[in-house]
Amino acid sequence: MSNKTTRVLVVGAGPVGMVCALALNRRGIPVTVLESEPAPVQDQRAATIHPSTLEMLDDLGITEKIRAHSLLSSTYRFHDRPTGEVVAEFDLGRLKDEVRFPYVLQYEQYKLTAAIAEEYANESDFDVRFSHTLTGLTETASGIEVEYTSPAGTERMAAAYVVGCDGGRSTVRKLAGIEFEGFTYPERFIKIATSFDLRTVKPDLAFRNYFSDPNEWANVFKVRGETPDGLWRVILPIGHDEDDATALSPARVEQRLQKFLPKTGSYDVEYRNVYPVNQRVAATFRQGRILLAGDSAHVNNPIGGMGMNGGIHDAINLTEKLAKVIAGEGGDDLLDLYSRQRRHAAVNYVQAQTIANKRLLEERDPEVRRHNFNELRRTAEKFDTARAYMRRAALFDSLQDAAAIT
Repeated sequence: MSNKTTRVLVVGAGPVGMVCALALNRRGIPVTVLESEPAPVQDQRAATIHPSTLEMLDDLGITEKIRAHSLLSSTYRFHDRPTGEVVAEFDLGRLKDEVRFPYVLQYEQYKLTAAIAEEYANESDFDVRFSHTLTGLTETASGIEVEYTSPAGTERMAAAYVVGCDGGRSTVRKLAGIEFEGFTYPERFIKIATSFDLRTVKPDLAFRNYFSDPNEWANVFKVRGETPDGLWRVILPIGHDEDDATALSPARVEQRLQKFLPKTGSYDVEYRNVYPVNQRVAATFRQGRILLAGDSAHVNNPIGGMGMNGGIHDAINLTEKLAKVIAGEGGDDLLDLYSRQRRHAAVNYVQAQTIANKRLLEERDPEVRRHNFNELRRTAEKFDTARAYMRRAALFDSLQDAAAIT
């Protein structure tokens, strides 16, 4: 078969799209990536790469290359914000005898995207095109006709399959008419990045922290950013009665940070953003020659760092099956299997765990909070229960469970 009929089009050059494209390329499949942005967007989105995902990236030769540019973190902590107490600590080092990477890498997704693009892309068989926006898809007897706009105007190309990795507002999903089932939280989240070292006012911070509070829970993470000292990210909920302009104003951001961790002098804020939060899953991850992966297929709240990781898991599962179909080693039923397996993982693990994480942090009932804390302590203290908890949180269980689906 010619390039014309074997080429796969990936829409979206985020981490899921680029991993998908690289994995297909490694299997000998020519791939083109369309991205509407003019270049990789340097934003403060997902940054935690779990051990299960590091294993997949290692198989692609990526993990060792990014490790030196990442923050390595084996522990994460749950705090009671009202009292300042550390409720529980989980140490991924306890998994050292059963996983390749008993830690996470704090490595921002825009860096992962850029790293793959710089080293592997822009050859004829791995063609990444920025400032290219998908506008139409038409299935034919032998593939898909794709229409898109570029700096040169409206253009067309033929592809064997199209993989939508173009985010929660996916054009691919909408053109395919696939429902995005779920709900939107009434509150929004604000993410603030500061160059101030939060450990100078709260020394018991790990690189990954979850603060439970009936009035205002918080997530706190450290990333490397673009400077040697790195950045601390603080994520907080915003009530529906506060508009974006107020929430993003320097005075309100300073007020929020000072309320959370009071200090002398003002905070140096490098980044701030307000965004709505959804828990949604596509009704199917496959419709004919159109496939979905990552945020195009499922979105969730960021508590637990599962969105990007689950999306990369989608990409690896899909590329294994799609390569076989294109090579004539399997039928399209393999793509239906992909949809069943990864949708199961999204609903029963990513969705279920992130919803549970949020409920844990925002619980208001004092008795329930006390019970939750006691359970969390007991789980963390015992080797077997801590190990089971961490395996599920790192999405190892989701991979095993999904693989059992036929």
